[in-house]
Amino acid sequence: MQNSVISYPRIGAKRELKFGVEKYFKDEISQTELLDLAKNLRKTHWLSQKNAGIDFISSNDFSFYDNILDCANTFNVISDKYKKLNLNEIDEYFAQARGYQGKNGDEKALAMKKWFNTNYHYLVPECDNTNISVNDTKIISQYKEAKELGIETKPVISGIFTFYKLINFKNEDIKLKVKDKLKKAYTELLNNLEKSSVKLVQFDEPYLVSDLNQDDISLFKEFYEEILNNKNSVKILLQTYFGDVRDIYVDLINLNFDAIGLDFIEGKKSLELLKKYNFPDNITLFAGVVNGKNIYKNNYEKTINLLKEIQKYAKNVVINTSCSLLHVPYTTQNETNLDEKYLEHFSFAIEKLQELKDLKEIINSNQISSHAAFVSNKNLFQKETNRTNQSVQSRIKNLKDSDFVRLPEFSQREKLQKQSLNLPLLPTTTIGSFPQTPDIRSNRLAYKKGEISAQNYLTFHQLKIKECIELQEEIGLDVLVHGESERNDMVEYFGQSLDGFLFTTNGWVQSYGTRCVKPPLIWGDVSRNKPITVSWAKYAQSLSEKYVKGMLTGPVTILNWSFPREDISLKDSTLQIALAIRDEVLDLEKEGIKIIQIDEAALREKLPLRKSDWHSEYLDWAIPAFNLVHSGVKPETQIHTHMCYSEFRDIIKEIDAMDADVISFEAARSNLELLDTLKKVNFKTQVGPGIYDIHSPRVPSVEELKSVITKILEKLPKEKVWINPDCGLKTRGYKEVVASLKNLVSATKQIRG
Repeated sequence: MQNSVISYPRIGAKRELKFGVEKYFKDEISQTELLDLAKNLRKTHWLSQKNAGIDFISSNDFSFYDNILDCANTFNVISDKYKKLNLNEIDEYFAQARGYQGKNGDEKALAMKKWFNTNYHYLVPECDNTNISVNDTKIISQYKEAKELGIETKPVISGIFTFYKLINFKNEDIKLKVKDKLKKAYTELLNNLEKSSVKLVQFDEPYLVSDLNQDDISLFKEFYEEILNNKNSVKILLQTYFGDVRDIYVDLINLNFDAIGLDFIEGKKSLELLKKYNFPDNITLFAGVVNGKNIYKNNYEKTINLLKEIQKYAKNVVINTSCSLLHVPYTTQNETNLDEKYLEHFSFAIEKLQELKDLKEIINSNQISSHAAFVSNKNLFQKETNRTNQSVQSRIKNLKDSDFVRLPEFSQREKLQKQSLNLPLLPTTTIGSFPQTPDIRSNRLAYKKGEISAQNYLTFHQLKIKECIELQEEIGLDVLVHGESERNDMVEYFGQSLDGFLFTTNGWVQSYGTRCVKPPLIWGDVSRNKPITVSWAKYAQSLSEKYVKGMLTGPVTILNWSFPREDISLKDSTLQIALAIRDEVLDLEKEGIKIIQIDEAALREKLPLRKSDWHSEYLDWAIPAFNLVHSGVKPETQIHTHMCYSEFRDIIKEIDAMDADVISFEAARSNLELLDTLKKVNFKTQVGPGIYDIHSPRVPSVEELKSVITKILEKLPKEKVWINPDCGLKTRGYKEVVASLKNLVSATKQIRG
């Protein structure tokens, strides 16, 4: 039995790619230096896999920003507006990713959406022409790079069906014409790969694990029947992940694929499908049995039993990751501050390579139960781990239905809040964070290392809060924030203040482009032993007569942006976090904070990909968990929440059921498409659709923002609308932030007039 990795993390062990790309953006390094950095990273990643005994190693899984954007550029699915900028290939690529504002023009970035049920974001290809062509230079050059190192790789490319489904087409005519041209382009690509001696290519088709109708199935078959009928000697691995392929399994195994990759971690029905329909002897099964999403070690005994069961129905089996290792940190070897009693239970990307190697060796041996790696792993899973807090368990047990309901109902609260808060029409605010400048980061690091006292740390951040409040008053915002200078990350910060979490030093995971996050590890029962944000919020409010929002992260987002436990349910873990954040909300209210924002940026993230599972497996506990957090506050206390890039239209009623008073959405990159849905369902909650994109450095003009606000007011009642950017400002620079916010306030005042 051989082993394989679907895709590998590209940011580097210490985020080398992030820092290199950001230096390129600042003109601190040349294109040549950027390309050299990328080449060295690829070499390191390939050799790591080769040295770990991986049989099927991927190439073309490396990207400067996003693999879907790479695929769009491979097939020239590039909007005319970017072509008109007349930039070189790399700068045109980055213009699509982050927008462009310079001597060649002014263009917004492509829309950004969550990658299925992960915290990774992909860029939505925009197609307004039919100029499909093949540019396979990147694919072939990376394949040859690996070949020079003595490594035969399988180039990884987004499959035609998934790619086509993710494209935003200008109209149906273009969509129809592009469909036929893409089939020819993928066939041409395979011919070019054959000329370069590629033996196996991997087409990623994660869209197949979602709900498929008959039109979807027909489209998939239309695509691949033509590609497979014109196939040359290059073998094709059709790779799926994030679930099972129950809607199309029979069609898949009856097509002429050389190999098919199935997920046996999140694919609830994958084994059942094998048992019911078997698996063809002439197709190799790449079995995803090593979890590519979570960081807990693989239980070899369970996995080997699963592989043995799989072998009853599939003749040729390759041990595979369940999805790309992009979703886990690089290695535990860099975690010098985490106690070994915890660290031994975790497995990041490098360690998962060792798991793949161990599993291959164990299952290929004749003495599984006595194999050293098997024995060591079994002993680890038999160790006692004290992860239970009886006080937390008691609180969960004693929860009542009334704990999940806020009274009085929304319409009554809305009237009371309008009277007590007396805010202007179209109130302006921000989402929470302000830029994290170098002095802020260095101060926080110095305090962490014990190089400055607690008093020095407090004084520094009080000064930053004072500066932030004064800046917002100067700009003219109506509802202020304290800027969050003391926070490293919206989830990690709260995790560090709660019992039950563990933290890494270098456990970085790519969220999008150069944005990396360091998810906490949920180890035990979660509780709050003291207030977290109260003193900062109270100090900030003392500096202004305007309202300053208390800023919290919601329980569902804390769970979804952490690596969850595997020994209890996600529901139970979320309710534990909800009780802890509820305590913080009530303490903020006691100290006179009238507006409290509880961000649920990642609400949609864990939503099952199949609609039939939405309520039973997620929404039936995720929405009540948020309700639990704020149900105890007074009617006059205004509860806000914020949600990041996602497609909310199909769960908008459930979002309304969160019973917040104000919801802000990240909507700028999607051209406010959500507004029609809000209007259609008569959305009760007040709403702040983001009016400009903070993930791009470009500064929107007053006229542009007036146009956006006007568009919002054509869809929503003016009494229901808030004006804000579409996300926190942490990653931006002050120069662009101040200019953008001044324009936002100016545009709002002109609209009010």
